Amino acid sequence: MSDLEPRKGMPSPRLNEEEFRRRFLGRFQDPAYDLLQAEIDRIAAAAWDAYSHSRKSPHTRKAGPGFADPDYELSVDWIAAREAIREAEHRHADPALPARILLVCGSPRSEHSCPGEMSKSFRLIELAREVFAAADGVEAEVLDLSRLASEYGRQIHPCKACFSTSPALCHWPCSCYPNHSLGQVDDWMNEICPLWVAAHGVMIVTPVNWYQVTSPVKLMMDRLVCADGGNPDPTSTQGKDARRAKEMEMAGWDYPRHLAGRHFSVVVHGDVEGAEGVRRSLADWLTSMHLIPAGSLAEVDRYIGYWEPYATSHAALDEDTAIQEEVRNAARTLLEAVLAQREGRQVAAGAALREPRQK
Repeated sequence: MSDLEPRKGMPSPRLNEEEFRRRFLGRFQDPAYDLLQAEIDRIAAAAWDAYSHSRKSPHTRKAGPGFADPDYELSVDWIAAREAIREAEHRHADPALPARILLVCGSPRSEHSCPGEMSKSFRLIELAREVFAAADGVEAEVLDLSRLASEYGRQIHPCKACFSTSPALCHWPCSCYPNHSLGQVDDWMNEICPLWVAAHGVMIVTPVNWYQVTSPVKLMMDRLVCADGGNPDPTSTQGKDARRAKEMEMAGWDYPRHLAGRHFSVVVHGDVEGAEGVRRSLADWLTSMHLIPAGSLAEVDRYIGYWEPYATSHAALDEDTAIQEEVRNAARTLLEAVLAQREGRQVAAGAALREPRQK
C-alpha cells in the first residue's frame, strides 16, 4: 500500500430506514405535533431520501475566479461563510475602525437553563467589558458560550479531525458543516470564526471542569484548528479527496496562520483544583496559533471560594475584591497591548522568523 493511500476498515455508521425514522421522529414528541403526523411522515420520507443519497450540500454553485478549479461546485453555505470571514478580515485590517476585543465566556452555566443561576465567569466577563467600554476607540463583543446549553438551535459540532489526514483537507472556513443529509446543521462556528478574525485582542474567561476546559470551550478550540494551517481553497482538494490532500501536503504545505498576530488574555477560575493547568493549556494553545500573549498580568488563574460550599460561591466572589481587580488588570493589559500594536509601538520579537517545524 502506498504511504499516501487513505487507510480504511472502520465499521459503517450507516442506518437502515427503520432506525433512521425512529431517530428522526423522536424529535416530535410534544403533543402539539399529533395533528401534524401525516405532514411529519412526509418530511421524514424526504429526510430519508436526503440521507440515503448523502446530499451533504444540496445547494451549490461554481467556485469562479480565484480558485484552483473555477468550475468546481462549491456549497453555497461554505461560500457565505467565506464571505463573512473576508469581511471580518477587512474590518480587522482597517486602521480607521475601532479596535475590536472579543470576550469569550467559557462557562456553560446560565440562569436560563437547568442551573438556574448565572456563572461567575459571566460576572468576570462583565468586569472586563466595563474596562473596554470606558476606553475610546474600542469595541468589545461578548461571545457567551453558555448559549450552547440554553438557546434553541445553538450547536458547535465536533471537529472531524480532517487535519490529521492532511492539513490541506482541513478547509478554512470549515467545510465539514453543515451536512444536511446527516442533520448536522445550526453550526455556530460560521458566526464564531468571523468574531475571532475581526478581533485585535481575545480574552477568554472560563472555569475549570475536571482539570480541563469546559465542553463548550473545547468544542470551539477543536473547530478552530482550520484557522491554524487550514486550506482556504476546497477546490484544490476537490472537496474531501483525502489522497489529493495528502499529495498536496507532501509537495509542501505553508500552514497559513489565519489568526496570527492577535493578542490574548486568559483568566481561569476554579473551586478546588486544576486552574493553573487549564490556564497554561489555553495560553499554550493560543500561542501555538501564533497569537501573542498580552503580558504577564493578562494571564490569571485563581480559586474562588476554595473548598467552600458551591451554594455560596457567588458570595465568595462578592468578597474577593482581589480577583475582581486582577480581571480588570488583565483587561487593561490586553487593551494596552492592542492599542500599542495598532499604533506601531509594539514589536513581537521573532515574529518574522520561519519555524523549521510547523505542526
